[in-house]
Amino acid sequence: MTVAETLRRGALGRMFPAHAKPVEDAPIRPAPPAAAPQSDAPRLRDWVGVLAMGTGLFLAIMDVQIVASSLTQIQGGLSASPDEIAWVQTAYLIADVVMVPMCGFMSRLLSTRVLFVIAALGFTGASVLCAFATSLGEMIVYRALQGFCGGAITPTVWPVVYTKFQGRQLASVISIISVILSLSSTVGPTVGGFLTDAFSWHWLFLVNIIPGLAVATVVWFTINIDKPDLSLVRNFDLLGVLLMAVFLGCLAYSLHEGPRWDWFDDASIRIAVIVSVVGGGLFFWRVLSYREPIVDLRTFLNRNFALGTFFTFTMGVGMYGTTYLVPLFLAQVRGYNPLQIGLIVVVTGLVTMVMSPVSTRIARLLDLRVMLAIGFGLFAFSMYLTAKLTNQSGFWELFVPLAVRGFGLICCYLPANMIAMGTLPPDALRNAAGLYNLTRDLGGAIGLATIVTLMNTRLHFHWNRLIENVNPARPVVQHFLEVQANRLEGLIPGDPSRAAMKVLSNAVHREALVLMYNDLLLMIGALFVVGLMLLPLVNKPRSFLSH
Repeated sequence: MTVAETLRRGALGRMFPAHAKPVEDAPIRPAPPAAAPQSDAPRLRDWVGVLAMGTGLFLAIMDVQIVASSLTQIQGGLSASPDEIAWVQTAYLIADVVMVPMCGFMSRLLSTRVLFVIAALGFTGASVLCAFATSLGEMIVYRALQGFCGGAITPTVWPVVYTKFQGRQLASVISIISVILSLSSTVGPTVGGFLTDAFSWHWLFLVNIIPGLAVATVVWFTINIDKPDLSLVRNFDLLGVLLMAVFLGCLAYSLHEGPRWDWFDDASIRIAVIVSVVGGGLFFWRVLSYREPIVDLRTFLNRNFALGTFFTFTMGVGMYGTTYLVPLFLAQVRGYNPLQIGLIVVVTGLVTMVMSPVSTRIARLLDLRVMLAIGFGLFAFSMYLTAKLTNQSGFWELFVPLAVRGFGLICCYLPANMIAMGTLPPDALRNAAGLYNLTRDLGGAIGLATIVTLMNTRLHFHWNRLIENVNPARPVVQHFLEVQANRLEGLIPGDPSRAAMKVLSNAVHREALVLMYNDLLLMIGALFVVGLMLLPLVNKPRSFLSH
């Protein structure tokens, strides 16, 4: 595509009209949109603006999990049941998943700057409403609004990054955002637990006010890469939006709630899956036939983009899956509190932060496919190391596996992003950014749903295998029960023999838990090995990092 063609297409305000050719693998560096010409070197205001957007990104992703360790306190404050309070998280996730793919169209309609500022202000306002919610119904509505606005923040960062930065600066910015993604996804429950213990659960949301307002203000005065195109309202695909909302909303609900209600044993899950399948079929028909679709799926005809989104899907499974499994192991098996857990899992985030400059240098020296292979290989190896858990595993036993995982992640973010986005023309970036982020979020949702479902299966499997060898007729088991009964006699009321049997049962359950966690970690590692095998299919991307 020539520069003249790029300018003409930008002036028309259209992205991939029905008569346009599909996006092909183009070994070119995306040029800046015509609305905002710039010099090669980014200015100070560009750095300030992108860092402000990164702060908004941190808040949006952290708020997905910030309530995880404080649901009990929120439940008491809102007089909700244990089953109902889970909607505090579910509402956010569903709204986030629905909004993310719409960002391409919305940013063309309003401009990237206006969309981001509205989203940041809406996110801040919704946080205030959440803090002062007095009923579960109010909280669900306000969390959905917060998730909807948070979903608009994440994809709008990438078009700005690729427009404002080139060469080494581009690699540096992507590395910084990678650190933000890693930290925000791991520190949420720890920050939430600290705020709830030190103040109250209301501060889970009040903490967003000052940074949210600051981010919106800074971005408004520093970022301006395109102009709004209000003419798109004439061809706004309302039916496509409704079908996408039904499809993704029901999919997110079934993935999040399915494991808790034993999937198709629950009528609401069955209905949600059926509606999602029907809505999904109609949605794909609509976006492939309408002249101005709300989401342009033809971007997936670019081989590197399609493979790049699979890689980020895999990274979503690994990132969210391990962030769920390791803290849960430390809580269930070791009995650690949220602060102790946070001090362990933050190792991954700190390593990504420290190694970020190294990853930029690696990207300049190596083919991006080789760097991604190193990242996937390190992540798979870290899963192998982590899957040697015992009932005594703590900080030092997990330090090396978590550090290797952090380095593996930082070696994945940059090449996966540049493989997926680096060969697209500039007018496709905004649409592609929404799809790219959606696949990561869906990877996390599908991965977590699969993990939670397999947890019960593997736990029962290992329990049955272990209980076969715990026969009270065996001398070693009799000796254990006698020792425990003698130890407990006089310390507890009732029959010490029954208490000793309970101790034995708890020990078997604990060991079954350890084996279950090891199995699931190995399964995540195997998925990254599959990703490694697909890397030869990637067309060699041109490195822009030496410019």
